[in-house]
Amino acid sequence: MRSARLEKLRQKLEKQELEAILISQSENRRYLSGFTGSAGWLLISSDHAYLTVDFRYVEQAKKEAPEFDIIHVRGNVADRLSELISDLGLKSIGFEFNEISVATYHQLCDKLANRNDKIKLVPTNNLVESIRAVKEIAELEFIAKASGLADSALEYVISIIHPGVTEKDIAWELEKSLREKGSEPIPFDIIVASGPNSALPHARPSERVISLNEPVLIDLGAKLNGYCSDLSRTLCLGKGNETLSKVYDIVLGAQLSALAMIRAGISGEQADQLSRIIIEQADYGAAFGHGLGHGVGLAPHELPRVSPNSSDILLDGMVFTIEPGIYIPGLGGVRIEDTVILEAGKLKTLTQASKTANI
Repeated sequence: MRSARLEKLRQKLEKQELEAILISQSENRRYLSGFTGSAGWLLISSDHAYLTVDFRYVEQAKKEAPEFDIIHVRGNVADRLSELISDLGLKSIGFEFNEISVATYHQLCDKLANRNDKIKLVPTNNLVESIRAVKEIAELEFIAKASGLADSALEYVISIIHPGVTEKDIAWELEKSLREKGSEPIPFDIIVASGPNSALPHARPSERVISLNEPVLIDLGAKLNGYCSDLSRTLCLGKGNETLSKVYDIVLGAQLSALAMIRAGISGEQADQLSRIIIEQADYGAAFGHGLGHGVGLAPHELPRVSPNSSDILLDGMVFTIEPGIYIPGLGGVRIEDTVILEAGKLKTLTQASKTANI
């Protein structure tokens, strides 16, 4: 499996006329090698694959990355990488420009120049991420199971939520349920936002007490074998507010439209427009300030981008979210989000939690 991933990467390197690439981004490192440690560098060329780690991870790396040659770095990693690159006779090496710090970049450049001034570091963007965007069968199985864990945790919380509990109380119940049901550490901070707090798309749970007839926006995800899910629902304990009830129906209609109409082969921008046009026609366009969705996999936010100005082409095997929202400052907000997969040209919804707002 990982050898196939390496071959895809090597084909991309050849097209960009690169002899090798340095990988330091954590999910990319795990995807290509299997190594789950928090620090390490991959050096991948047409016929070599190295994983450099410090003392903490040598034995772990040997177990998790058997297809890689493990190099124990003693001292400065830039020294060891530059030595390795020079010994292999490499001249053009890609690096992940969104991941590496300016200080590390200059340090590597200086070390390489001292060995051979013809060695060049070339910035690359999303070479590995674009491979990760199309999921393999085993990856899809983990994401589907993680989606089920999120559904189950939300179902549990819906059964116990009541006026008088705080946002933090519900966030903790969600996290506890996820872990008890088998999730690894949650992939992102859970959002529980009630009343006017729900108008903040990324609100943090607070000590605010949840009351009758107000929205409660919940956003959670599970993680299984490194793979994530993402789920949002907006609930109301009681009858709710007339304006927000109208907004809920608009958001739900926008989401259902996208779920029904998105097809393989369209761009992320075209997919986004399928929901956005409904919200704009209802005169709430300015209140939908984020994209329709994002990829989900080893990271909770990855390729493809499903948003305005996204040229990413949606393909079978891609997993992403569909999450339109409307947020009205001082009143509240509504977001409805599912994790979906493109399969046989159409969307299949992986998260299955109820979309009934009033409980």
